[in-house]
Amino acid sequence: MPSKVLQARSKVGLASRRGNPEQIREARRELAAAKLEAYVAAVLAEAPPLNREQLDRIAVLLHSDAGNAS
Repeated sequence: MPSKVLQARSKVGLASRRGNPEQIREARRELAAAKLEAYVAAVLAEAPPLNREQLDRIAVLLHSDAGNAS
């Protein structure tokens, strides 16, 4: 597991122990981003090169707020 994910997971635990709801939300957001980053990097490492149109469609998903109920 990448160290960014482990660091983010540790921050969630620390924030939970402190009991600050805002810190917990932010730490969970950081953990989700670290996991997504690791997953995307792994998928791209195995995939053939993507063309500009494919990259643009993926970028739209990443830049949208769809499903982001923070």
